[in-house]
Amino acid sequence: MNRRDILKHTGLIAAGTLLGPAAVKAATADKRKPALTIAHITDVHIREDLNAPARFKKCLEEVKRKNVDFFLNGGDSIFDASYDDVKRERVTQLWQIWDDCISTLKSHDVYSCLGNHDMWWKAPAKDDPMYGKDYVVQRLKIPHRYYSFTRKGWHFIILDSNNDKVSLDEEQYLWLEKDLQQLPAGTPTLVMSHYPILGITPILVGGGHSDHQRLKSLFYTHRDKVKICLSGHNHLSDNTVYNGVRYCCNGAMSGFWWGTGDKESAGEGYYLETPPGYAILKLYADGEVENEYIAHS
Repeated sequence: MNRRDILKHTGLIAAGTLLGPAAVKAATADKRKPALTIAHITDVHIREDLNAPARFKKCLEEVKRKNVDFFLNGGDSIFDASYDDVKRERVTQLWQIWDDCISTLKSHDVYSCLGNHDMWWKAPAKDDPMYGKDYVVQRLKIPHRYYSFTRKGWHFIILDSNNDKVSLDEEQYLWLEKDLQQLPAGTPTLVMSHYPILGITPILVGGGHSDHQRLKSLFYTHRDKVKICLSGHNHLSDNTVYNGVRYCCNGAMSGFWWGTGDKESAGEGYYLETPPGYAILKLYADGEVENEYIAHS
């Protein structure tokens, strides 16, 4: 072996040393760093009593310490505007409380969907500016009752399930179909709806999409894209995988609507076996997803 070969060989050894176990471990750690870390809050049902505003703000501060990129809000933001006896002043009050709480997230984007308790259907007339979905879209500062956006290689689809028999209306379904079709192959996609599309909780308490067969078939067609579907509504936590798509019903921020709940059988604020809480999701560039439901006090 001549001097040049020795130097070449020595250089390779040196390079190998630089790329030894510690360096490989660091490279692997960087590779597994999530593209996005996001918070999923749902069913806040904010109200003026039971110290709910202060408790909600405290929890938002807890979530922010998780270094999340943004928030997904799954609907039922306010306690209720849908009951027959709700008056204009009550609806206005609840949304003002919501605005005050969310103002603590000035440095974070919040992408919301409509919950069934958010709309005021008993306005004096359908042309009243506070009637129905348009007003909620305005209050939540979202572009439409359904929409999509892309962040750091991940695509996000926000649906409006508040239609006949808990489903997508035909206009929305055709939009969803087109939105998925136009995505480049392999684009990891997260879908959020208020009601569960599939999962365990609809078997237990109902409240699921009636068009789940149609949607699961559409997601199977785009199984290289759709990775996870988030929901709330049922105030229960589950994690179901079907055809490679994960369906997570992520409990409720309000638990038992901020009340005592099943304290004796489960715990303070529990609804059935699920504590009040939120989810932290880690989304990776390769489409892998981690969804952790975290109880809050």
